Amino acid sequence: MKKGSFYTKQYRNVFHELGYSQAEIDARVEQTFQTMFYGSDEERIYHPAGEDMAYIVDTGNIDVRSEGMSYGMMMCVQLDRKEEFDRLWKWAKTYMYHDDDTEEKGYFAWSCQLDGTRNFEGAAPDGEEYFAMALFFAANRWGDGEGIFNYSQEARTILRDCIHKGEEPGTGYPMWDPETKLIKFVADCDYTDPSYHLPHFYELFALWADEGDRTFWKEAAAASRAYLRRACNSVTGLSPECSEFDGTPLRRSWRGGYRRDTYYSDAYRTIANIAMDYSWFSQDLENPDAWHSEIADKLQHFFCHTVKDWPDGIYEIDGRINPGKALHPVAIIATNAHASLAAKGAYWEECVRKFWDTPLRQGKRRYYDNCLYLFAMLALSGKYQIYFD
Repeated sequence: MKKGSFYTKQYRNVFHELGYSQAEIDARVEQTFQTMFYGSDEERIYHPAGEDMAYIVDTGNIDVRSEGMSYGMMMCVQLDRKEEFDRLWKWAKTYMYHDDDTEEKGYFAWSCQLDGTRNFEGAAPDGEEYFAMALFFAANRWGDGEGIFNYSQEARTILRDCIHKGEEPGTGYPMWDPETKLIKFVADCDYTDPSYHLPHFYELFALWADEGDRTFWKEAAAASRAYLRRACNSVTGLSPECSEFDGTPLRRSWRGGYRRDTYYSDAYRTIANIAMDYSWFSQDLENPDAWHSEIADKLQHFFCHTVKDWPDGIYEIDGRINPGKALHPVAIIATNAHASLAAKGAYWEECVRKFWDTPLRQGKRRYYDNCLYLFAMLALSGKYQIYFD
């Protein structure tokens, strides 16, 4: 029986299941948005620029990232905030988008200064996939407009470039590996980031992208699901920040000696994405091969049973604890709770209540934590939804 939200048009409200009233849930979601977008300078990450643009600032690095801009657009379309959505999209198209005749044409620079000056010309594929999905939802929720606000046309153009660049010599590199159908960490590399894998998005791209590309997106969804099962540790459910295409943690040397094979910042998002795929596209909730739930249960068991002081640590994916403190502890709390959309084990309620009792992060590092916080708040309240055409 097909039970995912894509089929039923119903969205689980986990907070309500645990006894929180709808009024307090609605108020908490709105308060979270208002604080992040219109709070004090020490709280907000959204900043209007001129009369018709705005940007999301990564407060830890004082830059604007395609990740954050596309996240902000997804938040806005989910919460029916068209003005903020359009402001963010115009800033991204004005300053980040490559419309010149270079190998980066059609992609978004992944990091800019607050005045729009590019720090790097290269792109990060997670920005492109969130831009495209947010634009499709905007088209379906608000209707297409003119120019850059012809949302669905803009989304299809992004996806076309993501998979077809490089077919002609000198045109750059595609963001998905043509052979494996897996998203890359950056376009000109041969490895991936587990947290970039969004099979629930690819299923929808298979409906709304260029007709000739729809088979590719269906295959990409299947490939990412198979990959995620390999990339998450069989005992802990943890995934590395980066991996080879076969799912083994990336152990190549990295600039500055920084490791990409541990459960660290980027990796926190992986379980949230697995939970969203389960929420939207689960086929049979009683299926004994329900791998989404198995991974979610293992991860929650690791944090709630094995680790005594979570979310403070840095972890090997096999669960060994490394020296140092987590850079984004609130993000761990948020994504552990987000996992409860798929979890069936003993700890889903503990993770959700811990999240509910955790406030938004304040201070320099609040950007990443609070983005994952708002996504978890939307998902667990049943407000992170598919908007159909």
